[in-house]
Amino acid sequence: MKKIYTIFALSAASIAFAQIQKVEPAFWWKGMKNPEIQILIYGKDIAKNDIELSDGIKAVDIQKVENPNYLFVTVNTNEVKGSNFKINIKKGRKNIGSYNYELKDRNPNSSNRQSFTSKDVMYLIMPDRFANGDEKNDSRPDLTEKVNRTLPNGRHGGDLRGIINNLDYIQNLGATSVWLTPVNEDNEKVYSYHGYAQTDLYKIDGRYGTNEEYKELSQKLNKRNMKLVMDYVTNHWGISHWMIKDLPTKDWIHLFSDEKNGFKRSNYKTTTQFDTNATEADKKIALDGWFDTTMPDINQKNPLVLKYLTQNAIWWIEYAELGGFRVDTYPYNDKEAMAKWAKAITDEYPKFNIVGETWLNTVGHISAWQKDSKTGEAANYNSNLPSVMDFMLYGDLPKALNEKEGWDTGMNRIYNGLSSDFLYPDINNVMVFFENHDTERWNEIFNSDPKIYKMAMSIISTIRGIPQIYYGTEIGMRGDKNKGGDADIRRDFPGGWKSDQQNALNPSTQTPEQKEFYQFTQKLLNWRKGKEVIHTGKTKNFVPQNNVFVYFRYNEKETVMVVVNNNDKDETLDLKHFSETIKSSIQGKDIISGKEISLQNNLTIPAKTSMIIELN
Repeated sequence: MKKIYTIFALSAASIAFAQIQKVEPAFWWKGMKNPEIQILIYGKDIAKNDIELSDGIKAVDIQKVENPNYLFVTVNTNEVKGSNFKINIKKGRKNIGSYNYELKDRNPNSSNRQSFTSKDVMYLIMPDRFANGDEKNDSRPDLTEKVNRTLPNGRHGGDLRGIINNLDYIQNLGATSVWLTPVNEDNEKVYSYHGYAQTDLYKIDGRYGTNEEYKELSQKLNKRNMKLVMDYVTNHWGISHWMIKDLPTKDWIHLFSDEKNGFKRSNYKTTTQFDTNATEADKKIALDGWFDTTMPDINQKNPLVLKYLTQNAIWWIEYAELGGFRVDTYPYNDKEAMAKWAKAITDEYPKFNIVGETWLNTVGHISAWQKDSKTGEAANYNSNLPSVMDFMLYGDLPKALNEKEGWDTGMNRIYNGLSSDFLYPDINNVMVFFENHDTERWNEIFNSDPKIYKMAMSIISTIRGIPQIYYGTEIGMRGDKNKGGDADIRRDFPGGWKSDQQNALNPSTQTPEQKEFYQFTQKLLNWRKGKEVIHTGKTKNFVPQNNVFVYFRYNEKETVMVVVNNNDKDETLDLKHFSETIKSSIQGKDIISGKEISLQNNLTIPAKTSMIIELN
């Protein structure tokens, strides 16, 4: 690997000499539950020298590795009396480098930080494609790829300021948490807009803004009782990451000695993680293989790597006052190491939620990744991961709403999937969705049919779990992944750029078609905000009949009846069939239409329609 000799920018107040080129994390906090911090110090042949800490502080450990450009110094912060100490690089008696290490005061409520729960609706944004709030940062001299909005896979200029400027839109829609695809620096030559090939884990990409703006976004969301969720990537970094260019150890990443340049692509078969009959070769390629030639696979089994990833995650939570993590490609990581990673974070922040991208196709496989899962326990494993993504429902929903009823088709497909909910140890802490930044756009599949969209939104907004919607879904945005690739499902939000001809971020200038999608979504999500019965209530499912699915959410105070008619014709229901849950209620109110609904005899529901009825 080519070595880096460039001096990295750190403040003159922190570094006295050029011997120290980089320190990570650059600062830490006093009063953490785990008082130890492992500080990475980088500089040309720095390990050939001695380390001395000021004020008589003794390092817990000083670790040298095969690359002499790295030192890993562990300090117990409880032994630091003041708010800072110096790390001195000594060559004999001569001091040839110095770094002033700061320990900041924690927010008193930091350890009890609130995180996203089933009370929330998560709004997923790809920042480069949402809104351009600061045209001055569209291109940067220190970053390779420049803005070019004519290139579908290029940088388009969306940024953090654009999101901050449109928080009213997001809040008024009814979303309560915001998940951004990665915004850390991604300095690859092309396709850098998606952010998943990060090149600096402690720095926001300058084309999005600054670390301070990222923190500003989080704080402004918090003031609105909303939360910022970071998309965290443990499985791979970008090939241009400064540490990849000058590896601390040969096993920092996975390299295949029998392949050119050490690269071998993953077979993507993460079911091997729990397959007791899987071959070791298949498991190794799945977990250690790279996602792409530009995304080296990180070795979490290396204790230094795991500590680095753990501290970096905690640093962002503390610094940016985050409200959660979504973790990319979760089953592609070493599962034992990730269990330690998740536990270290939740030990420090007991209420902090982490949802893993568990892209698997059965409830058994998905549920095995949730903390305290019985299916995981059967494989002698506990992930310590609080939340998982319901890819089973994601796969079933479009099929179900595009099918006639059969034994396992149509609405029976949804029912059959939900009947396995007992496998999840915490069913309310499961993320539910029908599209995201990696999938076909829902409105492309169904040709922007608002009826189908309304049925799908009604389901994910009222079943157990945490609903997630993808930016633009609420105005009917389309995109054809099969024909246009990823760029087409990540189109620019209309109105996010000054030159846009039409502005859908302002409800008053939305087209009639956009309004129909938006107004339904807004009414439904804002109703959901105050509904404890939907957040944490119990569920009663009735086996679908005639392609109509009826289920109830209920608690001691309230009952909500959800009816989804997936037929091309009206259906009349005999309400006696549902008396077990309707009980003595004789009337209800459809929250979408506002109409009073009699629950005494029959209920007729129009074709391709959903009803959400609050029982009186």
